[in-house]
Amino acid sequence: MDGFERMRKIDWVFGYGSLIWDPGFAPAEAVRAWTTGYARSFCLRSIQHRGTRTRPGLVLGLDEQPDAECGGLALRIADHDHDEVLAYLRARELVTDAYQEAILPLRLEDGRRVEGLAYVMRRDHVQYAGGLSLAEQARIIAHAHGGRGPNAEYLFNTAAHLTQIGLGDATLDHLTGEVRKLLERDGNRST
Repeated sequence: MDGFERMRKIDWVFGYGSLIWDPGFAPAEAVRAWTTGYARSFCLRSIQHRGTRTRPGLVLGLDEQPDAECGGLALRIADHDHDEVLAYLRARELVTDAYQEAILPLRLEDGRRVEGLAYVMRRDHVQYAGGLSLAEQARIIAHAHGGRGPNAEYLFNTAAHLTQIGLGDATLDHLTGEVRKLLERDGNRST
């Protein structure tokens, strides 16, 4: 079975970043979920959505880390929307091929175990930015802006929604504070 045929049978998508607060489709079900072997991190230089080629931003990726666990939302695709949603997600998430599609095991908060489609960072891609210090991440995020808006907005929305669903992320909360300080220092209080 080729990758496309396998994807057609997957009903769930794992949201760990902006898919939590802006999935772009109406999920038939949204449930808190966890996957292992990956960590959420600002490891992808965004050259389109939250930055530009001349001033890249940073967005979240699932970065492979054997002992890690990442919490997010499992979003079930309605049967009648399946093909349209997959096409939309591929157009959105694979715009520069920095992510690759992966089928990951998910543990849902109600005890169900399912497989879900996730967009995982390709470490061999030129946009991979793993290992940046939090100070460098904050500096980049505070100053980048792309086709979908300010990079800071992406961070703030993701951190707020993770907290809202009971999956607060201490690293994102720290970054939020640092980015807000930089924006205030630079006189940009609108974000």
